[in-house]
Amino acid sequence: MSFERIWHKNYPADVPREIDFDKTTMPQALTRSAQKFSENTALIFLGKKITYATLVKMVNSFAKVLKKLGVKKGDTVALVLPNIPQVVIANYAIWRIGAIAALNNPLYTERELQYQLDDSDASIVITLDLLLPRIQNIKPNTKIRHIITCHINDYLPFPLKQLFPYVKKNMFRKVSSSHDVSQFFDLMKQYDDTPVQDESSWEDVATLLYTGGTTSTSKGVMLTHANMSCNVQQLRSWFYDLNEGEGSMLGIFPFFHSAGFTGIQNLTIWGGWTDILIPRPEPGVIIEQIKKFKPTFVPGVPTIFIGLLNNPEFRDMDLSFIKGFIAGAAPLPVETIKQLKELTGGDIINIYGLTEISPMGTGSPWKGNIKPGTVGVPLPNTDIRIVDVESGTKEMGIGQSGEICFKGPQVMKGYYKKPEETAAVLKDGWLYTGDIGTIDEDGYLTIVDRKKDMIISSGYNIFPLEIDEILFQHPKILEACTIGVPDPYRVEAPKAFVVLKPGEKLTKEEIIAYCREKLAPYKVPREIEFIDALPKSAIGKILRKEVRELERKKRQHTA
Repeated sequence: MSFERIWHKNYPADVPREIDFDKTTMPQALTRSAQKFSENTALIFLGKKITYATLVKMVNSFAKVLKKLGVKKGDTVALVLPNIPQVVIANYAIWRIGAIAALNNPLYTERELQYQLDDSDASIVITLDLLLPRIQNIKPNTKIRHIITCHINDYLPFPLKQLFPYVKKNMFRKVSSSHDVSQFFDLMKQYDDTPVQDESSWEDVATLLYTGGTTSTSKGVMLTHANMSCNVQQLRSWFYDLNEGEGSMLGIFPFFHSAGFTGIQNLTIWGGWTDILIPRPEPGVIIEQIKKFKPTFVPGVPTIFIGLLNNPEFRDMDLSFIKGFIAGAAPLPVETIKQLKELTGGDIINIYGLTEISPMGTGSPWKGNIKPGTVGVPLPNTDIRIVDVESGTKEMGIGQSGEICFKGPQVMKGYYKKPEETAAVLKDGWLYTGDIGTIDEDGYLTIVDRKKDMIISSGYNIFPLEIDEILFQHPKILEACTIGVPDPYRVEAPKAFVVLKPGEKLTKEEIIAYCREKLAPYKVPREIEFIDALPKSAIGKILRKEVRELERKKRQHTA
């Protein structure tokens, strides 16, 4: 077996090397948590608290709504929602009746949403009132026959403006029902909340989560109930010293993203914990919710943590109640780790994964050695290997870079209706991630870069993430993103886009000189461009593809 699971030596004593998985699906886990922790708070939405007893009743009522609308086992229902109670209620109701939940980004354009809704074969879509015109525009080009709208204040206590001061006035506008449009809350009130038979099955597809389409057309990742439940159990085993029913998680990652879906929504429900919903992860909102509800865990991407640390209000708060920070998308810089630990005394976990593995694959050992720059070690029941980039068949050794491959119970069933794309990444049970990395002698994984992001300059392979990390370490630089640009001599050369910290000044020449001290000459950026802000995804991850597109348009304009 690849690397002979050398990472097991770094597991805390109480973390199992192998898990005997409990074959409980997530909707069954909700029923169990509601029985064990009925009066515990399951969800907090801007001051409104929903207990487990109430949540399971809401799920039962909405399951009956879906059945009345003709949704059967195996059908697909689309969700186009931010982190509000309705997304959790609907998601678990869909699973409870054996249907498939397709989660979509509400910030997407009509073109992007139309593709995903049509591709998923969804017959019903659940969305926000505000998005109704957009959904109605694209409905004729999809298989959608009914739209259910949610109102942002369906589950908000009053007064609204004190609890939700940053929303626009039109967010509180309600729409009228029609033959093909119904309101979520009105439908719920028509059905009782008595138990509904759970039709979820361990091996059945439960969810379609769409990839971001950063390298090609967006693909629907088919995750089974087994995939999701196993990945939750793998992650839950990591926190060996935390009790059931006693934790809370800040819901910063959106649930339509795999990190929020598994790492927040499902993990909290499995453990009977509290999920503090954040519909829009702005620093002021995050700080306000931390102050009010004192979460056990605060997850986020490096840009979120850097933004919080640059906020005086956050730094002046008593944060001793935070037991841990969960970082995704990229490893946290050394200085960020140091500052978070000093402020809270909590532990830091760097997590790595992708939608195709439900999404968690590796993590820094809880209360163990972090190894800055790495994304930890494989979770229990997870195998990893590194193969050569060219053929994908030769296994690389300790410290040698290559494509990262995963095998484990969390690996997806495949891409929906895309057998060729599935065959290209699933080979003999191994998922080929398209990410480049190395494994050290202790089993820690370091992400070098995306396979398709690699810059080839004068025959040298350059991974832009390495340059980004060096730039992030500069005390005057807030964010950075490096791409390859055309070069008449080298064919391609690195160019860095840089965001400075507020009030700081730095010249291009100073940055290049700094890089020369840290990088091999061929890796030093040939160009530096200062930019006010970098394009980011819904979870705050810097989008290298969009930076490349900005550069392409600029060169096209000046040609």
